[in-house]
Amino acid sequence: MRNSITSAAFAAGLLASAATPAFAATELTMYYPIAVGGALTEVIDGMIDGFEAEHPDVKVNAIYAGNYDDTRLRAVSAIKSGDPAQLSVMFSIDVYDLIEQDLIIPFDDVVKTAEDKKWLNGFYPALMANGKVDNKTWGIPFQRSTIVMYYNKDMFREAGLDPETPPQTWEEMVAAGKALSKDGKWGLMVPSTGYPYWMFQCFAIQNGKELMNADGTETYFDDPAVIEALEYWRGLATKEKIMPEGTIEWGTLRQAFVQGQTGMMWHSTGNLSAVKKEVKFDFGVAMLPAHKKPGSPTGGGNFYMFKGSSPEQQAASLDLIKYMTAPERAAEWSIATGYVGVTPASYETDALKSYASEFPQAVVARDQLNVAIPEFSTYETARVRESLNNAIQAALTGEKSPKQALIDAQEDANRLLKAFN
Repeated sequence: MRNSITSAAFAAGLLASAATPAFAATELTMYYPIAVGGALTEVIDGMIDGFEAEHPDVKVNAIYAGNYDDTRLRAVSAIKSGDPAQLSVMFSIDVYDLIEQDLIIPFDDVVKTAEDKKWLNGFYPALMANGKVDNKTWGIPFQRSTIVMYYNKDMFREAGLDPETPPQTWEEMVAAGKALSKDGKWGLMVPSTGYPYWMFQCFAIQNGKELMNADGTETYFDDPAVIEALEYWRGLATKEKIMPEGTIEWGTLRQAFVQGQTGMMWHSTGNLSAVKKEVKFDFGVAMLPAHKKPGSPTGGGNFYMFKGSSPEQQAASLDLIKYMTAPERAAEWSIATGYVGVTPASYETDALKSYASEFPQAVVARDQLNVAIPEFSTYETARVRESLNNAIQAALTGEKSPKQALIDAQEDANRLLKAFN
């Protein structure tokens, strides 16, 4: 009896071996964030399903990890606990910290073929800027954005403003805001929680000054033009009376706009599809108004590849990133979210060309790339950024003058970056 059981088990083993590939599937774990509205995990899941169908030898565990900060913490914690991911979408501005902690590898180390190099050179240069450090490419654009102005065309008409001519300068924005601010509604809202440094970059660059150098080793918070920019932001509420005083919540501002509480808002283009779905009125999207010059920082997340992966995992990770940034998927992601299609080729797809012709608001953020700057990022970026965020909020709430707040933030940055200068 025992021999017959053994024979049966042996036969079953042979059948199983015949049905199973001789190689084990390469497994990848990928963490990713979502920082804007919409059921976007379903879009990611669909992309993963498509990739696995084309690569049956690769199994991808795609894990939604919350916002950008949550995702970084989970990915780094997994690495330190001995159960690492192989790749992740994280803040494009995390690059200096990830390099400093020796957690990621440059794509130059895994991109070998002429086809791969062509792919690497196919992204918008403005979106690649945050991922390039020391002449190496550490991050690949995926969910990327610029800040744009959303405006309620119906409120413009009611206020006697031309709905097809949004403000193009700071002065025009204030004038429009005053016409719109009535009946308990505000002319403008700019969020100052969540990512206040990001919004502040807009005011600073429009006033002619970037907040950091290209090497991530110096900041210019106490420059007169930067102080003037923060004074202007605060003055939109205290002097011009077109915006609520104090802080404005990032997470609820979209709802405030959709509900008609403000005629204009500055926000990520990554919210575009959610706004389009939710509004009950005619709305427009415009580039941010200029002062000394036009401009917006880029924003959003890049793909990174972690150290410690096997050569097979690195190759599979590169294949997955190439798949998810291919023109068709980049177009799909842009349509689903409002994020910028990360390559010019994505705007040549039939899907995105058709969508843009029906909904021209979809290309405003892309067009703004011509005047975009890299998102704020330095070494010790989390602590430097926190100090700047605190300074901005202290100024907007009246706890400190804009000048004193930024002088204090610059002193913190000097101390934190001293080792890198």
